[in-house]
This record gives sequence, C-alpha cells and structure tokens, in this order.
Amino acid sequence: MTAYAAERAGGASVLIGALAPLTRPGWAQAGQHLLTGMELAVSEVNDAGGVAGRPVELVVRDTAADPRRAEAAVEELAGLGVAALAGEYHSVVARAAAARAHALGLPYLCSSAVLDALTEEPTDRVARLSPPQTRGWQVYADFLLGAGRGRIAVAAEPSVYWAAGARILREYVAPRGGAVVELDARALAPAALCDELAGHRATALLLLVGHPDPAVPIVRSVRRDRRLAKVMIGAPAGQPEFAEWATLLGGEGAAIPFLRYLPERLSPLGVRVGAALRERLAEEPSFVAFEGYDTVAVLAEALRTGGAGRARPAVDWSRVTVDGTRGRIRFSHTPDISVWQWAGAPIQVVDRDPSEPGRFRVLHTD
Repeated sequence: MTAYAAERAGGASVLIGALAPLTRPGWAQAGQHLLTGMELAVSEVNDAGGVAGRPVELVVRDTAADPRRAEAAVEELAGLGVAALAGEYHSVVARAAAARAHALGLPYLCSSAVLDALTEEPTDRVARLSPPQTRGWQVYADFLLGAGRGRIAVAAEPSVYWAAGARILREYVAPRGGAVVELDARALAPAALCDELAGHRATALLLLVGHPDPAVPIVRSVRRDRRLAKVMIGAPAGQPEFAEWATLLGGEGAAIPFLRYLPERLSPLGVRVGAALRERLAEEPSFVAFEGYDTVAVLAEALRTGGAGRARPAVDWSRVTVDGTRGRIRFSHTPDISVWQWAGAPIQVVDRDPSEPGRFRVLHTD
C-alpha cells in the first residue's frame, strides 16, 4: 500500500493478520492460493474506498503447518494491533490459532480448515467459511457407497485431523453396510501397503497422508500393482486439487476423487474473481483461492458493521451477510460446532479426467 493510497482512503490502515502455510512442511501451494485470494480481495476493497474510509492492509505470517508457530504469530499480530485474523489451511494449525484468538478476544475468520472441533469451547470470536469435516466427509462416504466401494482402506498418518476423518468414515459407513480398515502409512512402505490392500480385498484406498510424501509414492505403487487394478484411490482432503499433483504424477494422478468446495456454477462475481485469480496465479485457481477472497470480503463487511475505528471492533457474525464468489454467506450456530459456521458452503466430489488430467470432472454434489 503506497502512502498516497493510504492518504486517499482516509488515513491509518485497518490491519488484518493473515495466516497461511507458505513453506514446507506446510502445503505451500495451498497457502499461496489462499494468500492470492486474500490479496485480490484487499485490492478490490481498497479500490472501493476501504473500510470506513480507511485502507485494508494484510500483515502476513507463514505458519509452515506448525501449530506453535501459529500461536506465536497470533500473539505477535495481536500486539501489532490487527483488527482481525484471517486464513489458514491446515486444520490442526487453525485450531491452535483459533484457541489463541478466543483467549485474546480477537476476531478470527478461518478460511479453509474443516476440523469440527476448531475450539474446545463455544466462542463468538471465531467463524469459519469451509464446511465442517463431518459434513464433507459424509458426502464423500455417500459417493463411495453409491459407487459400490464399501470395502474401504485408509492409509493414515498420525494426526488429529486424519484420525477424525477415519472415525467419521467408519461411523458413517458401518450402518450402511460398509467397512473401514485402517493401515499405518508411517509403518508400511508402499509395497507392503499394497500387500495389505490385496489381502483385505479393499475396493477403495483413501489417502489420509501428507503431500507429496508419502501420497505420491503410494499412488505410484498402487497404480503399478496389477492385483489392485480395480481399487479406487481417493483423497478426500483434496491433494489432487493443485497443479503440483498433476506435475508429479501425470496420468497416474487422474481418477482420484477428492472434496472441493465450489458450486456447480460460479456466480457472476465468482466468474470475474476467477479470471482475476487465474491471471495472478498463472494457473487455474483452486477452491482455496476463492476461500481466500471470500474471507477478506466477509471480514471487510464484518469490520464495517462492528466499528473499524475502534481499537478492537465488536464483530457480530450473526449480522454479516455477504454475496461471496460461491454463494450468499451468512453465519449461524450449528449442532456440535463451537464456532460461527457458514452452513451453506458448497461441496463437490471431483477428480481429474484421465483423458485430460488438467480438467476436472464433477462426480457427486451435496
């Protein structure tokens, strides 16, 4: 933000702390898409006069998928006087950030993390755009069962997020005639994992693991094992969404269904924003980039209604209504979710087209 732009918009900037995984072991490409979406929205908010006549400025901190680093960043950003926090992709990191934001009384809009228990206790300080994990992963389970893939193996690494996903799947498919077997991706090499899959006669393997390792070696091993030719590989957490997946795996990375939070058709705003994101990213924008844009658009409106001139605006999520890129955004309290939640977030099951891995196919919608 230039001094001229700040003066034109009315003085001191409204600071928003932006959290994103921009370096390894964080999912850096997701973090870059998230940040690009936020930056585009900031530019447009400022072009329209800012918030209460003041320009918005992002103060960016790289979480690198580290919860402790996120906690320290929240403390630092609060000390710098940010009006609110935005962002984050990794659920365990967002959970740590949300806990500190709640303790400090700092408004936080979580962009992309889905873990149901984002905070241990109910809070009016935190809201979330992405759907809770239970809702999304049950949609994914419906897709698997509808495709006749009821014998489900999950290759999982130790994580609160992965463990929650496995539990959601197990509890949802068992009453519907399915079964879930859990395989330790940390203890089993890809070849040994293939042996386990063959032995369990699994019809689907879900990758509840990090990207690119061990996800990419596992996909290669399963694709090249003739015993597993009919096994569907799935990645509900969205690893195939980003271009890096296709670059590393080529055709072997196609036909791997994942969850994506986009509607069947974008609104006119979404189409326009998508074109601008495509230009900035020099590649197709992911749903995470749209989440980043919507985060800042929502926060700008929340700060306007909450009094951006105060040292700590009193954000009331119940009063916020914004036309986002993926639909009209309103927040409510939903059962078993401790934060304000956008209940209308769209959910799709999508994969990369085997005949054209750069193109996505919508397989199932909520």
